[in-house]
Amino acid sequence: MKHLREILQNVQVLESQGSFDVPVSGIEMNSQKVKEGSLFAAIQGTQVDGHKFIPDAIQSGASAILCEKFPDKKNENLTWIRVEDVPAVLGEAASAFYNHPSRQLHLTGVTGTNGKTSVATFLYHVFEEAGYPSGLISTIKTAVHKKDYEATHTTPDVITLNKLLHQMVENGCSHVFMEVSSHAIDQKRIAGLNFRGGIFTNLTHDHLDYHKTFKNYLRAKKKFFDELPSEAFALINTDDKNARVLVQNCKSEIQTYGLKQTADFKGRILERAIEGTEIKIGPENVWVPFIGDFNIYNLLAVYATAVLIGLDQQEALKIISRLQPVPGRFETLHSGNGKVAIVDYAHTPDALLNVLKTIQQLRKENSRIITVVGAGGDRDKTKRPEMASIGAELSNRLILTSDNPRSEAPEEIIRDMKKGILGELKNRVISIVNRKEAIRTACLLAEKDDIILIAGKGHETYQEIQGVKHHFDDKEIVKEIFNEE
Repeated sequence: MKHLREILQNVQVLESQGSFDVPVSGIEMNSQKVKEGSLFAAIQGTQVDGHKFIPDAIQSGASAILCEKFPDKKNENLTWIRVEDVPAVLGEAASAFYNHPSRQLHLTGVTGTNGKTSVATFLYHVFEEAGYPSGLISTIKTAVHKKDYEATHTTPDVITLNKLLHQMVENGCSHVFMEVSSHAIDQKRIAGLNFRGGIFTNLTHDHLDYHKTFKNYLRAKKKFFDELPSEAFALINTDDKNARVLVQNCKSEIQTYGLKQTADFKGRILERAIEGTEIKIGPENVWVPFIGDFNIYNLLAVYATAVLIGLDQQEALKIISRLQPVPGRFETLHSGNGKVAIVDYAHTPDALLNVLKTIQQLRKENSRIITVVGAGGDRDKTKRPEMASIGAELSNRLILTSDNPRSEAPEEIIRDMKKGILGELKNRVISIVNRKEAIRTACLLAEKDDIILIAGKGHETYQEIQGVKHHFDDKEIVKEIFNEE
């Protein structure tokens, strides 16, 4: 247990009342989790003002309150701390409470629109196999040296993050790889963390429901690189037009990777097949069980990062050649009668475009592409028509269906998507609201050598409808249908 003075030693306090020598049993930003002796942090959120829950926190036993505005009447038995920006200082407080775990780890953050999960997961496996106990914080799962835990957010809140990192230190981890979302950067969920490296994958159309403009989205990503320390490395995809903008004010050593432009870590695709790809990375030719340029970019980022951190080039390549795709990322399923289904998490226009272009390159001369895709409810509506347009343009048949409609009516989401389909492309499109029936229809329409793409949900094992999560797994549905044929 630490005292409040230790926790707030690097925090700029505007005003306080009460003793700083009180012991603190934990830090909470949710009043329902407050216990006896907790420091409660009242955060002015986008939807809820945490200051409203200060009385609840006090009733549950909070010994200190961290806030941006004092109430008219303050409980004299507590310690009150007023700061300018609670989220900005909470990271430092949480880090101090958990003994600054990020300083004891080699922490690498991965940011970008697509590829974050794959790159972070691959790096975790590479370093585990190389003999370095490692940690992973990703969309799919959290892992602490080979022990897996379910993930709740792409990037957890700053208190949970420090608790996880402390757990990793306690379990002997030396390296940690984590996804860093634009939301997390903007909401200061990574404040106070000591990153040794930052990786940029790509930047395309996404999250405009939150950021409102692409410029704001880019600015959020850029903030991550602006704040990297000078002793860290910044690894960027030099083939992405936004890469150089992101590191304009970066103090770190800038390294590049890519397939097209000149790069510090240059790769080249030698052969493509439905089973995998032969690539040249560094000095060697390597066969990997991955399909699509986007996957090769991910592997290049992994190789470059491994070498920058200090792994031997040959050892890194050997381990990379044994990697397997991340669940729900271009996973292929084969029927007994020659059909191929691909389940992929593609839920942005750029990701869908990349997957469909890859399938176009790999299909046989007479193969057809049948795509099943939807769009999430309560999210960026501007990408809906664009995704439908891409799907119709690059598929022989397109089936529009539900994704996670959340609080929206799936029929309305499909209607938004249809706005992007013009002219004769409309003849390729049908709408089936029920996702299971949409997948079944695609499988029935397919013939030998046809490729069915089921996009949008990938690894997810649920469908969220009106606030309720129902079990739903695209892969399970496909296997069930293929077994019936």
